[in-house]
Amino acid sequence: MSKPLLEFPSDYPLKIIGRPSDEFRARVHAVVLRHSPGLEAERVSERLSGNGNFLSISYTLLAESREQIEALTAELKACDGVMMLI
Repeated sequence: MSKPLLEFPSDYPLKIIGRPSDEFRARVHAVVLRHSPGLEAERVSERLSGNGNFLSISYTLLAESREQIEALTAELKACDGVMMLI
């Protein structure tokens, strides 16, 4: 029997990329908090692209299950303004 790729709970890095705006930031953060309500502020960072055209928001989540990650990524993919998930 093979060992699972991830063991839970586990730190799970996630980067969301979109156009910079307060609305984009608020939508993404609301989705992440729905799935990881205990997220601490120091586990979130942002970076603007060199030309200022894109904003990446990085989270390090404490993932409790594979289902949690799948639900979060599905909701983020459907979120208005999200261009890429890494």
